[in-house]
Amino acid sequence: MARTRLRFIFGVVLWLVSQTCQAAISPPLPQPSWKQLSNEQRSILAPLSGEWDKMEGFRRKKWLGIAERYRSLSPDEQTRMQRRMTAWSKLSPEERKHARDQFLSLQKETPERKEAVKQKWETYKELPEAEKARLKAEATARPTPRPAPSKATAAASSQAKPPSPPATRTPQPPAAMPGPAIAR
Repeated sequence: MARTRLRFIFGVVLWLVSQTCQAAISPPLPQPSWKQLSNEQRSILAPLSGEWDKMEGFRRKKWLGIAERYRSLSPDEQTRMQRRMTAWSKLSPEERKHARDQFLSLQKETPERKEAVKQKWETYKELPEAEKARLKAEATARPTPRPAPSKATAAASSQAKPPSPPATRTPQPPAAMPGPAIAR
């Protein structure tokens, strides 16, 4: 009899805990669809109209925050924001991921490195269009470097096969200037 009561109490406690946990981990409220946006929001976010309803909720929330700040920007900043949104909307998912990764890696850099990248970007912006096109062509023709293997991967691969003789490398031209930071 005591065991039956204990099992019952234990079952009730487990049920209460599970209900509490489900409430605590419920998904965030969905963000509005394109049709649910105000006219002003649709006007500001127009470059994203074609993909808005396919976006994850957290990305929609981010863009809504940008639209909210939009009113406080100067006309020049608003124009720049529209230009960047249009450019962003034209990127493929892989290009967007690459831009986000670059942005995040730059955020982890030292202030000195960030300043150096900023100076390179300023120098790049001053170049003639023909030179920019040449640098872009060089950068796209070069194969993308593979990330360095982790210690575990390097150890496993060194055990799997004997070391090969060092390969001769042809010198590569300097890397092209990084592009502007685009909204994540």
